[in-house]
Amino acid sequence: MTNTKSVIAGNIKKYRKKKGITQDKLSKMADITYNTIIKIESGATYNPRVETLKQIADALGVGIDDLMK
Repeated sequence: MTNTKSVIAGNIKKYRKKKGITQDKLSKMADITYNTIIKIESGATYNPRVETLKQIADALGVGIDDLMK
């Protein structure tokens, strides 16, 4: 069974690559640190804050629910 963090990490990476942007560019678009993006995408951040996910989702042009399913 897939856990939520790997689903979120995988979806962020999938949508980011679909848009053709780097982790660095996403961090700037979402106004969060580059390190945070790396930690979330690698699954090192177990439970990212909803606010952080919202910023990432907005930058990627998707809904938070798209990142979580």
